[in-house]
Amino acid sequence: MANQNFGFSFSWKRALGITSLKQGFTRKIGIPTSKVGLEKKIGNVFLKMLFGKK
Repeated sequence: MANQNFGFSFSWKRALGITSLKQGFTRKIGIPTSKVGLEKKIGNVFLKMLFGKK
């Protein structure tokens, strides 16, 4: 949780390198790991199926 009183935040996931591993994994497989990213990906695939490629 970010501490807004002092103008900085700390992330234990980022400090341990989990964030960069997750980003690298996501880029390699091409499937987002966040809920919003996955919803956008599925929506784009569905629209391409309906209307064809741009």
